[in-house]
Amino acid sequence: MAQDNNRRLANVKTRQETGFDHVVSGLETGTPFGKREQRETRPFFPGQEEALRAELRKVGELRRFASENPKKVKLLMEVFMSCKDVSGTVERSVKDTLSVVDIYEIKQALLNDAAIRRILAADATSLEGVEMKEGGENCCCDENGSVERRLEASGTGSAGAVYGGIDPEFIPEDTSDLLDLLDPRKDRLPTFYVYDDFSGKLAELRARKKELERGLRKIQKARRDELKEELGIVLTPKFDVVIPKSSDDLAKAKSSDKLTVSTEDYSSVTFVLAPDEETFDLLKQSEELELEIENEEYLVLKELTARIAEHSGRMLGNFRRIGRLDFVLAKAVYAEKHGCVMPEITEDHRIEIINGRHLQVEEILKSKGGEYCPISIELERGVTCITGANMGGKTVSLKLTGMIPLLAQYGYFVPAEKAVIGLSNFVQMLIGDSQSVERGLSSFGSEMEELNEILDHASARSLILIDEIASGTNPGEGLALTRSLVDYLMKRDYIALITTHFETVTEREGVVNMQVRGLADADFRKLDSELRYANRRERIRIIGKYMDYRLSKVSGESRVPHDALNIAKMLGIDKEIIDGAGKYLIQ
Repeated sequence: MAQDNNRRLANVKTRQETGFDHVVSGLETGTPFGKREQRETRPFFPGQEEALRAELRKVGELRRFASENPKKVKLLMEVFMSCKDVSGTVERSVKDTLSVVDIYEIKQALLNDAAIRRILAADATSLEGVEMKEGGENCCCDENGSVERRLEASGTGSAGAVYGGIDPEFIPEDTSDLLDLLDPRKDRLPTFYVYDDFSGKLAELRARKKELERGLRKIQKARRDELKEELGIVLTPKFDVVIPKSSDDLAKAKSSDKLTVSTEDYSSVTFVLAPDEETFDLLKQSEELELEIENEEYLVLKELTARIAEHSGRMLGNFRRIGRLDFVLAKAVYAEKHGCVMPEITEDHRIEIINGRHLQVEEILKSKGGEYCPISIELERGVTCITGANMGGKTVSLKLTGMIPLLAQYGYFVPAEKAVIGLSNFVQMLIGDSQSVERGLSSFGSEMEELNEILDHASARSLILIDEIASGTNPGEGLALTRSLVDYLMKRDYIALITTHFETVTEREGVVNMQVRGLADADFRKLDSELRYANRRERIRIIGKYMDYRLSKVSGESRVPHDALNIAKMLGIDKEIIDGAGKYLIQ
């Protein structure tokens, strides 16, 4: 089943807020074809599970390939960096005659095709003699020539090679016949010239012109010698001379019929040999030959263009193959680097994440010397509420629950120990919208505006993620609105995950309550001792170190831990305020 390019799984804000875009931007594609593939990739929807599994298997195959063949991957990256998108030039070959520069770029593309085929077909031992280069986009054009030339010189690969373990989708079609046409000397250098080999007539015309140029130069040398003997004026090898206006030679040069003025400025005059009848005749013949040569070169370019046009479908197909190889290999390398796993795709609409990691948050924590606490969660049709104090990581858990299914539906491996994903028709996250506030709406107003949009677009098998709904209005109305929203969502064929401070919302029958463990198991004596002499910023970091961000499923009778009061007390809030708050909680 083909992917639907017109359907939208998640809006821009959801992709950004969940951290999906952070992962995608971390992929290192090297070719313009791979970047386009990455940019234009579309998600898989319910009913396309088998197609998604096939895509994920390809990522897995290339992950194994990359792990087992690091040198091949580095060589491929070198080729990728030299790839240029000449699709427009190839398409233009059908109606216009290409220039020398155009055909040079097409030859380079063909060299890249051949290099990729050789790398993929090579065995490990044959790569030992192939030196890898540094230097970015020009790395294939160094003194050793293209990667294809270095591979060929080392005897790497062969025309009949078997590409074990690589899906045929990623292997460029053999275009060596077209490359041989553009490279008649088979030197495999990343250059192009309209060689004499392309046309016997062209070779003959160039030989005649060369002979004329030799005769002309012989005459010019003789006249140069005469000038030196007669006037003592010495011409350069280009048969010109610059004479200062203050020099006695100026008058002699002006009086000679062998010299003519070329240019003049305030201090000097440049003279060149004046053509006599013999040189004039040779120059005229040379110009006529040059026109014939240009015409013959054009005919060669026209013929080569026609041959390129015949192969345009193969070349454009190879660009797509290279783009797919580049993009899927980038996904595979990213998965290996970040410890991601292949998600299990199920037909049921459910989500199971075991020890999932939000990569963006994890990177921030690691940069500060901290450790990320993996999160596990299971969701099915209905409403699940995450409760717990601020600083407990509820919002990060919500974002993680959006990021992993989105990555899976776009064909990426996911950062978790295990993930079981049932595909959604619609994924949307409701979180604070600063842009709406900037438009003049209150935080509550912007929230209601976005909620309305979400509910208008939601359909069966939607994944709805809501962060602290109605926190921007008075508690009584906020609680009522949250409870009513939960009632509404419970009737729909949605998976809904809501973070909330309104603990009574979880008392509704059928609502699953997940609580952040928070400071429930913390050693408060040790924590107090670390906080005693710490400043404000250090206190927040220390409390975060003791916080357990894991989620635990609790029964309807369980109460939300009073971590907020504990945190407020540890951060120095007056004891009278803390004790007073405790009395109200008892009531």
